[in-house]
Amino acid sequence: MGETLLDVKGLSCPLPVLRANKVLRGLPAGGKLRVLATDRAAVADFRAYCKETGHDLLSCAEEAGVFSFTIRRRFQEEP
Repeated sequence: MGETLLDVKGLSCPLPVLRANKVLRGLPAGGKLRVLATDRAAVADFRAYCKETGHDLLSCAEEAGVFSFTIRRRFQEEP
């Protein structure tokens, strides 16, 4: 299974997380989403989002001002 790419560079909090949430809802359980963002707040936002929703934050990196997050959609649906 590949990964879906979401480019939210230039968008500010809370838009990167909101857009990622929308994409993740459409992915199958275990699907991966790679998000590219430039908002520094996205680091804390995606950590909190994944902790709250149960998705796995597989990686978080920064290169030349662009943050890259890889998120795996949770396997179980909420009741």
